[in-house]
Amino acid sequence: MKNKILISACILGENCRYDGKNCSQQFLINANVEWLPVCPEVQGNLETPRAPAELQGNAEEILRGNSRILNNVGEDVTSNFINGTKKCIEIANRENITFAILKSRSPSCGVGEVYDGSFSGNLTKGDGLFSHLCQKNGIKIVSSDDYSAIQKVIGRK
Repeated sequence: MKNKILISACILGENCRYDGKNCSQQFLINANVEWLPVCPEVQGNLETPRAPAELQGNAEEILRGNSRILNNVGEDVTSNFINGTKKCIEIANRENITFAILKSRSPSCGVGEVYDGSFSGNLTKGDGLFSHLCQKNGIKIVSSDDYSAIQKVIGRK
């Protein structure tokens, strides 16, 4: 039986990023695992393409209602992100997911660092909303930039 691993859909080539593109990592396509691709932003009913969004505080503050997620034209998309994140967590829990490979720096899937909310390209320490909730639900996460860790997760050394 193949390991089932949650993955950001854009990494597997789905054109669901804010810019309507993907960030496919071809070496993952034929890995000997069962992929469960998700996109919290699409699950939250945001269109593709869409205006880029950034966290205006950390993920926990957003979940507690003390901060927001805004796009670069000033629209509050917090509820879209929260709703999509919760839907993806439900899918992960239903499928008994224990590992996830998530897109780096994303306001949903970022692992360890995300854009700082100023839309200036600056990064800050922290996790995206979905990444944060994955961890709170016991799912081990790996950044799409951590090639070595990905190799271990998919069973290649």
